[in-house]
Amino acid sequence: MTHASPISATIDFDHDGVRHGFLKLPHSHDGSAWGSIMIPITVARNGDGPTALLTGANHGDEYEGPLALFDLARSIGDQDFTGRVIIVPLMNTPAFHAARRTSPIDGRNLNRVFPGDAAGTVTEKIADYFQRVLLPMADYVLDFHSGGKTLDFVPFCASHVLDDKANQDRCAAAMKAFNAPYSVTLLEVDNVGMYDTAAEEMGKVFISTELGGGGTARAETVAVARKGVRNLLKHAGILDGPLEEAATIHLDMPDGRCFVEATSVGLLEFCVELGDAVTAGQCVARIHDVHRTGGEPTEYHSQLDGIFIGRHFPGLIAMGDIVAVIAVPT
Repeated sequence: MTHASPISATIDFDHDGVRHGFLKLPHSHDGSAWGSIMIPITVARNGDGPTALLTGANHGDEYEGPLALFDLARSIGDQDFTGRVIIVPLMNTPAFHAARRTSPIDGRNLNRVFPGDAAGTVTEKIADYFQRVLLPMADYVLDFHSGGKTLDFVPFCASHVLDDKANQDRCAAAMKAFNAPYSVTLLEVDNVGMYDTAAEEMGKVFISTELGGGGTARAETVAVARKGVRNLLKHAGILDGPLEEAATIHLDMPDGRCFVEATSVGLLEFCVELGDAVTAGQCVARIHDVHRTGGEPTEYHSQLDGIFIGRHFPGLIAMGDIVAVIAVPT
């Protein structure tokens, strides 16, 4: 049995103009018996044209997307545009307000529960609304990410290898137009239940980002986000004007050798900096045993020649955590 979504929009998606409102999800809890989760949304439309769906805070401890999208929501009405822009700066609103990757309500990771469930948990209901209501409206989809509290990355825009090669080319072109300092054909550690996969399976032009991390945002990475979203809208034919272009380094992630994984626990020491070139066999990090003195640290080595693009952020690391991410220049 298919259930109707419990989420309702307080604004219209189909009329011209700029509207600010909410996606309203009823949520009864100890603090409010008849309460609702209010997810901010802006819809800007001007005649017929492509639709861009722009999202931030899919994970609640990632901030470049919300900063860029709140800014765009304020300014979109002052710009010449054609078509429709749907802006959801806080896709996972409960996680954002708790400064968590996952929802404090049900513990679920929004980016691992697609296609969602209208009769499921709060996070599953949000995923279901995007799957059945918002994604079908979109031609272009941009989902902002960064490393959150546990990872840090060079600022990059990403697209994926797809079975649909024509759409893979369209996604790669959108990634190139975004024009981050790095452009990565991204290999996911786990793509089951991802928003990315849901959009790509619908044939949407989908791109994502990793713009730093550490549970904060820097001036540099926010500037990349703001420029990139404008460039995407220009690429889509929604905004007028030339792309704002600078040099970008194109990188590929060919296989699982790109990931260096911890098989020990302890105090993490990096031997290289983000953006450094590394060679196969080079030591990129050491993990020190903190339970006793006198022992040698465990060394972790790059498995290929490439660029050091991502790292574990906290000083302590657990077994199974990603130590480092290496990508190959193309």
